[in-house]
Amino acid sequence: MRDALRRGLRGGGGRGRGGTRSRLVSCRTVDRVERTLQTELVNAVVLDVRSGLSQAAATHLIEAYPRVPMFAFSAFGPEDGRLVSFSLAAGFRGILLDGIDEPIAAEFITARSAASERRALLADAPRRLRLSEPVQLAAWEYVLARVEQATRTAEVATCLGMTREHLSREFAAGGAPNLKRVIDLVRTACAAHLLANPGYTVAAVSRILHFCSPSHLATCARRTAGAAPSRLGELGSRGVLDRFLKGRTHSRVGP
Repeated sequence: MRDALRRGLRGGGGRGRGGTRSRLVSCRTVDRVERTLQTELVNAVVLDVRSGLSQAAATHLIEAYPRVPMFAFSAFGPEDGRLVSFSLAAGFRGILLDGIDEPIAAEFITARSAASERRALLADAPRRLRLSEPVQLAAWEYVLARVEQATRTAEVATCLGMTREHLSREFAAGGAPNLKRVIDLVRTACAAHLLANPGYTVAAVSRILHFCSPSHLATCARRTAGAAPSRLGELGSRGVLDRFLKGRTHSRVGP
C-alpha cells in the first residue's frame, strides 16, 4: 500500500489544485505519527491495523485529532471480521484493502483529506471576498495551496509573472480586500481548523504554520477575526471568514 500511495502521489492523485504535491511520511510507531502531527501540516493518516496497533492507541489518535482524517488498511480476509469490526469501532474515515484498493488509494484519501475539508469550508470565500478576475483567483489558489507557509505578496507576484505593486493593485480591484489581508485570513482560518483538534495547542499550530511565534499567531488572529487564538477552534474556518468580512479587510500594511 505504501508504494501504491507513493505512485499515486507522483501521478497526480495527491496534487492540490494550487499545483502542490502531497508528501508521504512513513512512521513505524504511533509515537512517531503523533510527533509528525505536532510538527507538520498533516492532511491524512493511514494506519496499518495489523502492525500491532491497539484499539486504545487508534482511539487516542482519532479523538485527539478528529479533523485529521484517519484511514485503516490491511490485507483483510474472510476470517478478519474482528479486525474489520475493530477498524469500524475505532472511527476510521475509511478502510482500504491491501492488494485491492491500491489503484484508487491516493485519490480516495486526497478527496477526504483535511486539505479538501478546509477548501470546502472556504469554497464560497472568493465570491464573498469579491474575487472574480483570473489574477485574483490565481492568487487565492496559490495562497490556499501553501497555507502552512509564511507567503508574501512578492512571492505570489513572482509566481504570476508581475510586480508586487501591480499584483496588489489588481488583486484589490472591484472592492476586494488587499492581498496581505487575504493571506492572513487563509492562515488564520487554517489555524482555526487545526485548533478544533484537542491534540493541538496554540504553540503547536504556530509551529506547524510557520508563524514566528505563538504571539505572532495571536496578533494575526486578533487582526483577522478579532479573537484570541484560544477561541479560534470554537469559531472554526467559517467563523473566521464571517468575522473577517465585518470590517477587517483593508487595514494591514507592510511587506
